[in-house]
Amino acid sequence: MRLSELHTGDKAYIVKVNGSGAFRKRLLEMGFVRGQEVKSILNAPLKDPIKYNIMEYEVSLRRSEAVMIEISMVKYDVPKYEQATVEKDSERTSNQSTFIHPPKPPKHQKDSKTITVALVGNPNSGKTSIFNIASGSHEHVGNYSGVTVDSKEGRLKHKGYTFKMVDLPGTYSLSAYTPEELFVRKHILEKKPDVIINVVSASSLERNMYLTTELMELKVPMVIALNMYDELQGTGRDFDHETLSLMIDTPIIPTIGKKGFGIPAMLDKIIEMHETKSENEDDKVHISYGRVLEKALYRLEQQFAKTDISHLNIPLRYLCIKLLENDKDIHEIINTLDNHQAIFARTERERVYIENLLREDPESAFTNARYGFIAGGLRETLSEKTNISETTRILDTIVTNKYFGFPLFFVFMWIMFEATFTLGNYPMEWIEWLVQVIGNFVRSNMADGPLKDLLVDGIIGGVGGVIVFLPNIVILYAFISFMEDSGYMARAAFIMDKVMHKIGLHGKSFIPLIMGFGCNVPAILATRTIESRSSRMITMLINPLMSCSARLPIYILFVSAFFPKHASLALFSIYIFGILLAVVLSKVFRKTMFKEENTPFVMELPPYRMPTVKSTITHMWDKSRQYLQKMGGIILIASIVIWFLGYFPHNKATEKVFDEQIEQTAALFSQGEITSQKQDSIVSGIEVMRASVHQENSYIGQIGHFVEPVMRPLGFDWKISVSIITGMAAKEIVVSTLGVLYPGDGQSQESLQTRIQKETYSDGTPVFTPIVAVALMLFVLIYFPCIATIVAIKEESGSWKWGLFTIVYTTLLAWFIAFLTYQIGMLF
Repeated sequence: MRLSELHTGDKAYIVKVNGSGAFRKRLLEMGFVRGQEVKSILNAPLKDPIKYNIMEYEVSLRRSEAVMIEISMVKYDVPKYEQATVEKDSERTSNQSTFIHPPKPPKHQKDSKTITVALVGNPNSGKTSIFNIASGSHEHVGNYSGVTVDSKEGRLKHKGYTFKMVDLPGTYSLSAYTPEELFVRKHILEKKPDVIINVVSASSLERNMYLTTELMELKVPMVIALNMYDELQGTGRDFDHETLSLMIDTPIIPTIGKKGFGIPAMLDKIIEMHETKSENEDDKVHISYGRVLEKALYRLEQQFAKTDISHLNIPLRYLCIKLLENDKDIHEIINTLDNHQAIFARTERERVYIENLLREDPESAFTNARYGFIAGGLRETLSEKTNISETTRILDTIVTNKYFGFPLFFVFMWIMFEATFTLGNYPMEWIEWLVQVIGNFVRSNMADGPLKDLLVDGIIGGVGGVIVFLPNIVILYAFISFMEDSGYMARAAFIMDKVMHKIGLHGKSFIPLIMGFGCNVPAILATRTIESRSSRMITMLINPLMSCSARLPIYILFVSAFFPKHASLALFSIYIFGILLAVVLSKVFRKTMFKEENTPFVMELPPYRMPTVKSTITHMWDKSRQYLQKMGGIILIASIVIWFLGYFPHNKATEKVFDEQIEQTAALFSQGEITSQKQDSIVSGIEVMRASVHQENSYIGQIGHFVEPVMRPLGFDWKISVSIITGMAAKEIVVSTLGVLYPGDGQSQESLQTRIQKETYSDGTPVFTPIVAVALMLFVLIYFPCIATIVAIKEESGSWKWGLFTIVYTTLLAWFIAFLTYQIGMLF
């Protein structure tokens, strides 16, 4: 019987995982091992994928992958020879006197008061929460796989010691299945941290401790942080962690990362280990895998007896285990040794030996043995559940329901944009009023001259035009943070997998795409969690079509100016258009450039957790701080540069003509031929004409007129064209550029919405109309991602080719769609 045939609510037991390759190994590492109980929980709204419960956690698989797993409705015992135990290296080597140890690498002398610590753990284990609490950093904590996509470093002081703490990416094992796993393994072996903090989720001990067994094989000093300890206590279970600690000779400290509970005790234990560090490697414990595997390991180790591998910085036993597991990265390392052919030959003989005796490949044998060891240890120290939480089950029956799942998702998205516009409008008006007050104060109290113009039109007009949208961005990030922290983001990927599969993407692609609503850069980094390179590349290439928060000020500017009665609907429509366009392009890329794809969908579904107020506020504050730093950095500089290009050069002859016209008007008034009101009206018109002529002849006017022929079919004048060019650095600069180029009447500081509504051509027709606004918003949605996004695509793809391709295809597509929008709109 196959796992895909298991009815919802039924239980069965794993018999065998068929197939080969990295995905099969991932299934084994995630607990799909012989004899393990598995239960079918529910189907996604489109009947695929399916959610299963195994080892007290939940994971989703497509039906096409569940077919690979053989199950039995009857439980049976795993053969005893596969059960692993713990023993000292000294006990083992004392009975193997014929083996010659290679020279040990010299120990590095380190500052005795500085301790380097690396945090290693499964996704969703709470690593980053502990990192944030311990080091005082503000990295984002998300309740789904892939938040930490690179290592983060922080420092803290505790009892006279300086801790250099590194938060490594979440990983299920130390194999070479994903870039994260390889990154973590290389960091441990090459950087050699003084202590590893293995963060283990207390609510899913059996699955989480698989990584613990691999870390034990690396012989690294380690402390286990038994995180989310309150969740374990909430189930009514007793866990004798002190006994388990003695069994594996590794300290286990209960912690609650989000509250800081247990972290001081953990740091104390690290200091104690640092001060009493043993120099004797033979005191380390290791897992004994049983007669067959141990015999194969011993014979393979003997093959290295006369080979110096100290330069590899890899424990010999671990090296041999990975060779037998057919680890590609280790295979490449051994290939550099002189006697690599003899080593590979011996490895192959031992693999055959294992398969003949155990009737399974070495990867399965080692995985089964590790899980057997974990199960044996927990059987003696962990009691059965007495309280079963129904929260996750009840919520999942609603949010993943075949009738309500999709509508609820889109309702949530609509509420997010409604709140972003409606709630954000009040503080936006307050900031806008403050900017106007400051602008008018400077305008009224400074003498005329370049400095006054720079402050009023350049800095206040440019930066002030952008900073008013800060509340909207904060609210948007609050909603995204809620989706990530609560666990709903993973459910969104679950219900969307079949849809994503239809358009040529992976279910995991959905998470980076949703993250793109916040910022495209971390979203592109998050594509590392997608195992397939082709799906990863397509996700990166279409991610810029997700409207990041930098575009939000542009949308709100034009939506509030031209569609105030349907603002939320207009804003929602822009985002939906970007999603639909991404779907179309995904299909195109899949059928043209990235045809090879058949990546299975396996993803952990973490339990729902109520986001803490502290976590949400921290996330909002971090994004606010980043936005304000942009105001004082790139946007301030851009506003000054744009003002400079628009202020110079001065044409004295032209200025003289306008001065003469003003003098003539004054003469007419003094002669009584015109009234005071008429004089003010004429002078105001002359000043507007002066400013217009000056702008057109300025440096930025010359640039604008140069590109205007290309943009005129889209309904854009030269000023809009310039703002689009400057927006290539950062999209917020589009608004600051418009704020500088449309300064208003020069008498008072009006809002930018009012200024663009009043702007007209020389014949009196408005520059901005609703159709021009729509065309411009669509152009900004699609064209040239910001420089940071292009660099991220280059780094993740490994080539500038894809960064340049993104620039070209998005800009050409933006022009074409804006052209169609404007031309068709003008017909109606």
